Amino acid sequence: MTDAAIRPGGGTGLRAEGVSRTAGGALVLDGVTLAPRPGTLTGLLGPNGSGKSTLLRLLAGVLAPDAGVVTLDGDPLAGVPRRALARRVAVVEQNADTQVDLTVADAVRLGRVPHRRAWSPTTAADEEAVRSALARTGLTGLAHRTWRTLSGGERQRVHLARALAQEPRELLLDEPTNHLDIQHQLDLLALISGLRLTCVMALHDLNLAAMYCAHVVVLSEGGVVAAGPVEEVLTEQLVADVYGVRASVTRPGPDGRPHIRFLGTLPRGE
Repeated sequence: MTDAAIRPGGGTGLRAEGVSRTAGGALVLDGVTLAPRPGTLTGLLGPNGSGKSTLLRLLAGVLAPDAGVVTLDGDPLAGVPRRALARRVAVVEQNADTQVDLTVADAVRLGRVPHRRAWSPTTAADEEAVRSALARTGLTGLAHRTWRTLSGGERQRVHLARALAQEPRELLLDEPTNHLDIQHQLDLLALISGLRLTCVMALHDLNLAAMYCAHVVVLSEGGVVAAGPVEEVLTEQLVADVYGVRASVTRPGPDGRPHIRFLGTLPRGE
């Protein structure tokens, strides 16, 4: 395993060290260590049930590990006040929805809640953060639109804008391209990869990961099987071993990023 995100101990930022988690008597994560590089996009890959979403929830503090520890700047996450954590770490979930038909601007303002006292009005700093988040996600012109009038791609950008309004240093994303058409997938990932935040993003699409992630961590059956620069990790052998799929991996561009052509599933046991 190389330097992508497997670098236990010390330093600053959000880290998971040797975390394990069981659910319903089954081991979901088994001794996973993850330390994303600051300011880069780390892709979290693996088949369904490999533990990606559970690991993101541990990093977000939504779940607690049964063993191991998640730290923020070296402090165990369990001891970090919830408001302080929400100011540092933002989460974009897949299929997040709301029963209240908020305007786009009001939905994005929800990201400022960790920065305000209860029942206090918004400040000039809050409104500037909201304006900036709307502009960065291309939503300024939609600020007064209501939630029910938005397309799936627009809603996903609103979720990202709400997260950006938190002004986080770490951003966790669980399948943010889920149910989006290819144009909106590419637009969203280009935006995320250009944020210069420390991002950890669960993805199913290996070619999208190859295009936009600096590093990847691959999970299988709850454990890390590979981690490192995307051009080193995504190989034909890894695709075969982890996904049971025969693939041709080429590196057509000058940056050496892989392109994966899937050729068919492998017989079980091959």
